[in-house]
Amino acid sequence: MTTDHIPGKNGGRLRRIPKGVSGNPKGRPKKLPELDKLLADVLGEEKDGLTAAAAILKALRMKATRGDVRAAEVLLDRAYGKAKETMEVNGELRHSAPSVTIQVLPPTVTVPTKGDGR
Repeated sequence: MTTDHIPGKNGGRLRRIPKGVSGNPKGRPKKLPELDKLLADVLGEEKDGLTAAAAILKALRMKATRGDVRAAEVLLDRAYGKAKETMEVNGELRHSAPSVTIQVLPPTVTVPTKGDGR
């Protein structure tokens, strides 16, 4: 066996990567082509003097004013950031492990009878 191969898990042979050579020559796959630019173009399109982003915000506002809680939440989270949760702890914190009782039972043996057919 040569020193440039090591045994694999399923009997195959794996090759060692020489020093100075990348094990992933093509590199990480590229993200979608110019996704940021595409989103900016789509949201910046104007129709009837209104950009797509503004139309989306107006639609969300209309839903929120009609009682759609999720639409109101999205608008408020985007405008002011998500609300931080606060907790107040009073008293003493104690941690105790629950007690466990283990009962060991003797094994049971079943003996087949003649008429059992086993």
